[in-house]
Amino acid sequence: MKKICILGGLIALIVALSSCNGVNKLLKSNDYEAIYEEGVKRYESEDYTRALQLFDHVAPLIRGTAKAEQLAYYNAYCYYNLNENIMASYYFKRFAKDFPRSEFAEECAFMGAYCKYLESPKSSLDQTNTYEAITELQLFINLYPDSDRIEECNSLIDELRKKLEKKDFEIAQLYLKMEEYKAALTSLNNIIKKYPSTTYKEDVLYYVVIANYEFAKNSVADKQVERYQETLEASNRFLDIYPESQYLKHIEQMTGDARSMVE
Repeated sequence: MKKICILGGLIALIVALSSCNGVNKLLKSNDYEAIYEEGVKRYESEDYTRALQLFDHVAPLIRGTAKAEQLAYYNAYCYYNLNENIMASYYFKRFAKDFPRSEFAEECAFMGAYCKYLESPKSSLDQTNTYEAITELQLFINLYPDSDRIEECNSLIDELRKKLEKKDFEIAQLYLKMEEYKAALTSLNNIIKKYPSTTYKEDVLYYVVIANYEFAKNSVADKQVERYQETLEASNRFLDIYPESQYLKHIEQMTGDARSMVE
């Protein structure tokens, strides 16, 4: 069995080296038609790395010809299939710009935005790519308002916005944990303004009461009455919306303490 595995590995290596030598030999030739056709062949057999090597070599020589559009299309999808999403996004958008009348222009415009969506990281990380993806998906909607892909774009935007919402919520929680109550209040109130229908609304309003309460408790004496009053306003707002909340007991305790300091 071991000998068979070794033999199989040697055969695979020989094939790979032969293939590589064949590509290198072709690249040294002046037969640009053959280079292009081999690139297409490699693309169709899912050998995207070799296809890119061949396409990159021949691209300057077929610029302005009928093959340029097809090569640009294959080129973008090579990067996409290699999970090189940033490069793929660039080449998809470039295709849509260079060939606006192509039957593939809309598809590539969408894929340029979609590749940015794929680069959006989990909520705990920097969300620059998430903001860019939302912008580019919205741009696609504006450019192609009748596209069959509009529903998918809106769904992707909703997903990305929920990620930003979660990120903002996690930041507010962190401020509370660090006992940075003023910063926590700013973050929490911004969540309500930015995401009025947030799925975290009950938790956010609950944390607003906590942040106001703790901010008042840790304030200098001449500021405490004013800030305990703000705690009462926050707790009344919470109770109006969630009179049977799971946080009711704690809210009532903070409300009682705040009221005793105000009266």
